[in-house]
Amino acid sequence: MPSNYTADDARAYERLMGRWSAGLANLLVDFAGLEAGDRVLDVGCGTGSLALELAARAEPAAIIGVDIAVPYVNYAASRSADPRLNFRAEDATRLDWPAGSFDRCLSLLALNFMSDPALALAAMRRVTRSGGVIAAAVWDFRGGLVYQRIFWDTAAALDPEADRARGRHYSSPLTGPGELAHAFRGSGLGDVAACSLTIRMKYRDFDDYWAPIAGAQGPVGDYVRSLAADRLELLAAGVRRAYLAGGADGPRSMAATAWAARGVVPD
Repeated sequence: MPSNYTADDARAYERLMGRWSAGLANLLVDFAGLEAGDRVLDVGCGTGSLALELAARAEPAAIIGVDIAVPYVNYAASRSADPRLNFRAEDATRLDWPAGSFDRCLSLLALNFMSDPALALAAMRRVTRSGGVIAAAVWDFRGGLVYQRIFWDTAAALDPEADRARGRHYSSPLTGPGELAHAFRGSGLGDVAACSLTIRMKYRDFDDYWAPIAGAQGPVGDYVRSLAADRLELLAAGVRRAYLAGGADGPRSMAATAWAARGVVPD
């Protein structure tokens, strides 16, 4: 995970988000494309969802995942014995490889959290060969991530500080319509294409939805941990009503949409 994202508990991240990331990783890899023998760098690899999806494909010859969060890197490395996979702790803005080392450089749900996304994109471009592909996806927080809108809308109605916390979380210039593609063009990439990618987040019941939030990583977890017990209980009751939406407790399927962009490193 990026530098301004609380990332000290890999299993908590998996419960909150990692369990959904594999589906989005599949869509991003299809969008980015693969060719036989590709060396692929996964930037901001987190707990390894994108790298593992790449390893499920026959084409890559080597897959390297990098992340600034050591607990996440260690967890990712424990998930597969595929010899093509390698994980290491590294800052995405200072990638430590010679120019042109990779055929493709991908990033899933990480760029918007990085301390300097433009610098990270520049580093990704430098380590990708001429004619190689860079692709990334970030959540559409305001318009496409239902599970978080339920949480933050309820919290903001109860607490002005929640609205400020959400504003800091959603303020990245990459998460609005067209912004990720604009950043790709600004980094000098050519043949930039953009789309949205949508998965479904399926919950068994409210407890399956709420328990990962109560122990969350990232901005959601930072806010939850800031609350006194009585305020957290009030928030949980309000979020439960929003989850139920006038119905009985039970399964829910929530749309989750990310913006994606793809570009080619020029000669």
